[in-house]
Parts: sequence; structure tokens; C-alpha cells
Amino acid sequence: MENSFLKDLINRAEDSTIQLKRDVTNSTKLGSEFVAFSNAKGGYIIIGVDDDKSIYGLSDADISRINQLISNTSEQNVKPPISPFTRVFSLEGKKILLVEIDEGINKPYATNEGIYWTKKASDKRKLSQVELQRLFQSTERMYADEQLLKNTSLEEVDLILFSEYYEKEFGESFHESGLEIDQLFQNLKLGEKKHLNLAGLLLFGKKPQYFKPAFMIKAISFFGNDPEETLFRDSEDIKGSLSKMYQDGLAFIMRSIHKVQNNKGFNSLGDPEVPKLVFEEILVNALIHRDYYINAPITIFVFDNRIEITSPGKLPNNLSVENIRSGVSIIRNPILTSFGSRLLPYRGVGTGIRRTIKHYKNIDFINDDESERFQVVIERIAKVK
Repeated sequence: MENSFLKDLINRAEDSTIQLKRDVTNSTKLGSEFVAFSNAKGGYIIIGVDDDKSIYGLSDADISRINQLISNTSEQNVKPPISPFTRVFSLEGKKILLVEIDEGINKPYATNEGIYWTKKASDKRKLSQVELQRLFQSTERMYADEQLLKNTSLEEVDLILFSEYYEKEFGESFHESGLEIDQLFQNLKLGEKKHLNLAGLLLFGKKPQYFKPAFMIKAISFFGNDPEETLFRDSEDIKGSLSKMYQDGLAFIMRSIHKVQNNKGFNSLGDPEVPKLVFEEILVNALIHRDYYINAPITIFVFDNRIEITSPGKLPNNLSVENIRSGVSIIRNPILTSFGSRLLPYRGVGTGIRRTIKHYKNIDFINDDESERFQVVIERIAKVK
């Protein structure tokens, strides 16, 4: 790294990747900066430069002291520890210490006081609870569907639904297993200590929305093409287990669209204007892959010219629309995903979107970062007049 690079850094205004410090003496404050950089995109702390960008400089004794402070802080004040890289430069005949902190690979990081910081422009702020949960999720340390719901009990389990699943999966009734229901749910990663986790509740709960009211589907069939219209043909709040919401959501869509003759005989029933497979794939993906850290429903809006299916949560971990079109997938809810292939028409190998596009081209996928939602817009062939 040449001095010109350091000069460029100093000449830039402080932002989320650059901090200017005349000196550092406090390990607690320095540890907070390290945590914020590590939880964000990494960055540089330039020591020996005033906020007004004037070169203050450091003595050899200062550099030795600060290097020792950095070493101690990165080990003792950051959890898990990090390894900053330091280098000494000479500018205007004065020594400057450049500290480089990489984006962390073991997010989230916290101070030794248990505070999680991240960068906000040139300053830092505490991570919100939702942001913290997502960081755990992105590093495969915590998933939303694994969260234990302490206000639930095994009395909430729909034993008929669970029995049907168990017998189909294992070839015997769960009573024949010789295990108590709480042990079975723990073995299947659906709960623990007589409580359900979110996956257990959504998959086999009698009334999941009693505990998680937002985790439902709101379906509306509008007159016209404007979502601001107050007139609608049909409306339904779709609740129940994941499999029931899938079945009822699909039924709502299919009764809301037209059938077309497609060169069939006069007495034929005709075909759906959009193939049923399209809605099967998109709806099951919405239920399994939505962000369950966001307390909002999935929505199905049927307009005269299009159908919109919107899931809470943007695509995870830098996944893009181009990625999913080519078959790339990232598991957001591993337990729901593992049961999806048994309870829903879900294959879980990244082929669903590709199969959908193959059968129907008039689909748009919108990954809305700002609103944190993923939307699928399906153009209707038989547009309502």
C-alpha cells in the first residue's frame, strides 16, 4: 500500500468505512469501533490525523503503546476476537498508524459488555433486535423457524395432522414408536421441553395464528388494476397450518382466474389462463422461504391484468433475482424446508423458479431491498374487460 492510497483515505470525508483519530487511549471506545466495523463492511481507522484532516503525527512510543492497545482490545474487548492489521506510514515527515478491520466472518460481534454495534455513516449505532437475529441467521447460528415459543405447549399440536404425517413418513403410527410426543417433537427438531418452536407451530399447530397472528395470507381479488381501490370481488384471511394455508391460498387464486378454451372442444372445461403449476411453485416458496423475523402476512392480490404474490423479506445473503432465475437457492428456514418436501409440493433443489418460467414466461420478480419484501407479478393472459 503506497502513501498515495493513505492520502486518498484522509482526503475523503469520514464515512462508514473511515475514521480519523488524533490518538486512541480507551480500550472500551476502541472495542466499540472494532465491533461496528466487523458487523458492517469493515474499514480503516487512521490514527495520528485530526478530524479536520490535519496531520498530527505519532511518536515511536505512541505507536508502540497504540499497537499494544489494539492487540489487547481485539482479544479482550471484542467477542469473538478479531485480528486488525496495522501499518505505519510517514506523511509530511510525521508518522501515521493505519488500522484495517476486515468485515467479520463470525458475525455478529459484540463488546465485552455484550453490546452489538454497527456502522451508521461516520458514526455507529446499536443493532436492533431484528438486525441481530438476521446476523445470526446469515451465519447459520440461528434461524427464525428454530425459535422456541415459550408460550406454546404440546396441547397445541394437531394430533390428526401429525399422525398422518408420521405414518406416511415412517410407516407406523407415532403411538407405535414407543416414544412420547414431546420426545418425538424434539427428535424431529420441532420443539423442546414441551414447547413448540416456530416450525413445529406452523407445520402441526391447531391454530398457529393464535400465537403468531401475522403469519397468515391476506388474499384479495380487486375490481380493476389499482390496489388503492376499495371495491373487491373476493377477500379472505387465510389461516391454519402451512399445508392448509397452501391449499386455501391456491384455491383462492384458482377460483379468481379465468379458464380459456385453448382450441379444445366446446364442451371441455378449458384450461386456467395461467398454469396451475405456476401458482403451486410460487405459493409454496412464499410460505417456506419468507422472512419469519418480519411480523407481516403474505399477500395475494388478484387484479384484472395481473396477480401479485408478495412475501415479507428481501432475498437473503446477497441472493439476486438473476441467481434464482438460474436455479441458485439459499435456505432461510431449514426445518420448514426439510418438511416442505413431505407436506407440500416442494422439491427444495432450486428448480422451482426455473420450472415456473419454463411453463409461463410472463412473470416478473421484484426484490425490494427498501421495503424488505419479495414480489412475484404474474401477467394475466385473459385480462378482464
